[in-house]
Amino acid sequence: MTGKKLYTIGFTQKDASEFFTKLKQAGVTKVLDIRLNNVSQLAGFTKRDDLVFFLREICNCDYRHVLDFAPTKEILDAYKKKQIDGIEWERRFSELIRARKIEKLITPEELDNACLLCSEPTPEHCHRRLVAEYLQEKFGNIEILHL
Repeated sequence: MTGKKLYTIGFTQKDASEFFTKLKQAGVTKVLDIRLNNVSQLAGFTKRDDLVFFLREICNCDYRHVLDFAPTKEILDAYKKKQIDGIEWERRFSELIRARKIEKLITPEELDNACLLCSEPTPEHCHRRLVAEYLQEKFGNIEILHL
């Protein structure tokens, strides 16, 4: 069995041209939107309905919003308001996805050439990295590539 490729991308600090080019060049076939809020005006070209259209037309790519892969509002707010630090945020979020058993919501086949989408420009301090690493741990044989 060959390894599966799971990509991640954040849309901030990228214009539409860079964002869609990265997805297309990587061969992404499905974007898994793991943002808590995907309809905010701040999402720009990645606002849900626009994104579905652009992905289909530009990348011939499917779209799925997977809310259970997103942090809760409480965890996110506590981190944004500096009530908890990055280490505690990672601990709480990791505990949340374990409790939700997110591996039961998707198959390894659905992850192949899929891309986890959130807003953070880089994966280091982002929940998309934690989701990808958790799924890699659960399913094995998944290569994580951050776009």
